[in-house]
Amino acid sequence: MPLRVLVSEGSSTSAREAITVLGLAGHHVEICDPSPWCLSRYSRFVAHFHRCPPLRDDPDRYLAFIERLLASHTFDVLLPTHEQGFLFARVQRRLTPGIAVALPSFESYRTAHSKAGFSRLLSSLRLPQPATRIVTSEKALREAVRYPVVVKTSVGTASRGVWTVRDISDLDNAVRELTAAGAFAGEVLVQGFVQGTVEKAQSVFSRGRLVGFHAYRQIAPGISGGEAIKESVLRHNIRKMLEAIGERLAWHGALSIDYLMPEHDATPRLIDCNPRLVEPMSAYLAGTDLVGLLLKVSRGETPEPLPDGRAGVRTHLAMQALLGVAARGGTRADLFRECRRLWRGSEPYDGSREELTPVMSDRRSAVPLALTAAMLLARPKSASVLAHGGFGAHLLSLESIRQIESETFS
Repeated sequence: MPLRVLVSEGSSTSAREAITVLGLAGHHVEICDPSPWCLSRYSRFVAHFHRCPPLRDDPDRYLAFIERLLASHTFDVLLPTHEQGFLFARVQRRLTPGIAVALPSFESYRTAHSKAGFSRLLSSLRLPQPATRIVTSEKALREAVRYPVVVKTSVGTASRGVWTVRDISDLDNAVRELTAAGAFAGEVLVQGFVQGTVEKAQSVFSRGRLVGFHAYRQIAPGISGGEAIKESVLRHNIRKMLEAIGERLAWHGALSIDYLMPEHDATPRLIDCNPRLVEPMSAYLAGTDLVGLLLKVSRGETPEPLPDGRAGVRTHLAMQALLGVAARGGTRADLFRECRRLWRGSEPYDGSREELTPVMSDRRSAVPLALTAAMLLARPKSASVLAHGGFGAHLLSLESIRQIESETFS
């Protein structure tokens, strides 16, 4: 049955992929975002775009906008595709009487959203993670470092607030940026560096019960922690770990984790948690529709668990591939060659399907892809600027998090 779905933002790759899944299923999709040029606006599946206040700068105004939108329009489901879920979990008693949305308690959401909270949860469950220390000062950070390490702010997404520290120069740079961001007012993680393959798993829970699961490994990196090429995998041990996490948190809704498969060790190390679906097209193309499952859970249904998706399904994100080539110092000639490989579907893209900009089924998605390619060919060094354009006003800042967490927040 087609539903009317409001997507909480349109700038992230996760939102863009969820919209494709929703559109292919025949649902009516509307989005809101502070940017009139957000990625998801370039889709034939978006029926209407609502320009909203920035969550980063004014969560009160963003929430008021969403509430007015829900009151004046008929929507069946509110779908938080990124950090807006933090806000909605805080005020969900105000939202749920008029709209279907799948969220856990705010305390559980805050635990999963915080890297420090997630690390403590893993310790309490005795689940594997890199050796971790949590510090709150520059002095404690310097004392905790044993090169190489990874330093992380407690809150951040898509590699924001993450530094790989291999020597004193890296450490000094990380300290400067942490101090400038006011990170020592909260918690900072120092984790032992683990060499291995990055994998990710995503799931849907219904009142603490896992009903959908999918995992994939990184074949080729993109930029800012993203994947250019992925391949689906079967990971029964990771599924069990996620089940334990979701059961402890009484999780309701979407939950994803990042982990490393070490080169010389069979034990995976869990490194990050995202209380949402992260780029769900990989699961969809592997035969597991986690977005459709999340709609059912949002509407109060108790669906039977889906089987895991097929292993070996390869997918790619052309924009990430081009940004990754440029970010690693690629020249115009390198970018031309990558464009040709993508166009022809030649190695390493043979047998792979596009996730983010599925031009064959959604021609409007060619616009951001073509613009990205043109800007990179004109100036390859612009990759970092283009990639970080996605870290905008639709996301949380440390200040907006503190505002939402405060007792006085309405």
